[in-house]
Amino acid sequence: MSAPSPTICFCFGYTEADIIADVRAHGRSTIMEGIVREKAQGGCSCATTNPKGR
Repeated sequence: MSAPSPTICFCFGYTEADIIADVRAHGRSTIMEGIVREKAQGGCSCATTNPKGR
């Protein structure tokens, strides 16, 4: 049994495994592109959803 993949994006629930799979499937991180787009539109709440406040 393997350890769960660490959460990278608490706002949108993406894990390290999600991002690795995304890069393998697309050759780049479309997840990161989506996060950047959402942040630009004010859709980020890292300060409240990330336990470290970042």
